[in-house]
Amino acid sequence: MADVGGAAFADLLPVAREATAIARGIVRKHAPRTVAEKGERDIVTDVDLAVEDTVRAFLARETPKTGVLGEEHGRTGGADGEPWWVLDPVDGTANLACGIPLCAVSLGLVWERRAVVAAIDLPFLDTAYTATEGAGAFCDGERIRASGQSAISHAVVSVGDFAVGEGADAKNRVRLDLLGRLGARVRRIRMLGTAAIDLAWTAHGKLDAAVILANRPWDTAAGVLLVREAGGAVLDRDGSPHSVDSAATIAVAPGLRDQLMAEVERAYGAE
Repeated sequence: MADVGGAAFADLLPVAREATAIARGIVRKHAPRTVAEKGERDIVTDVDLAVEDTVRAFLARETPKTGVLGEEHGRTGGADGEPWWVLDPVDGTANLACGIPLCAVSLGLVWERRAVVAAIDLPFLDTAYTATEGAGAFCDGERIRASGQSAISHAVVSVGDFAVGEGADAKNRVRLDLLGRLGARVRRIRMLGTAAIDLAWTAHGKLDAAVILANRPWDTAAGVLLVREAGGAVLDRDGSPHSVDSAATIAVAPGLRDQLMAEVERAYGAE
């Protein structure tokens, strides 16, 4: 299949919207009953599993030839060279398990290493974000745009969670250095605990930037498309354009790009 662009996949946006709407119903109606450890300081609840199972079944009916990569069950179906869905059934599981209403269902369609369709639902905030490549980003049907902020001293910046597992100490030294640098310059720093909301709110101009020094496609693919379609930039740690293969996910209002990336570069240079 040639790289025909996001417009060719626009008819799959209603599928993505319906899938995340179904997921919203599950998250809102069923508080977590079980919480299990799946890795170092990494948890999964019965709600995560129920959402992923239900959305996978829905996508299998609606798009049977399209594979799915989900956080909980990995990648299934599809063929090499074809588009594939990426799903985070609950981004912000730790928040959900604690009763904090900041979590999201994130679903993107990836083609040629980038998302071309995106749907992010915030179940407890009754908010839905959508985008198709080349057609803009929307919140509940209304067009949204990234912040016009150009003074880093006025910026509100979210940062991603700290690293866990192998190599976490070295990774977190960079995070701590960057926190110190940004804390000395920006208006406020926020740690929301969900990359999907970090990116959706950067697209919506509620945040001026989101710095996530990691890149798991189920967390970031849909939100990256939202930011780009809202006029923001999304970059890897070295300033190159973001893709599903990037090491980091840095979303930023255009007017802050150079200032923010200079601080990221300094933090990595201090390793």
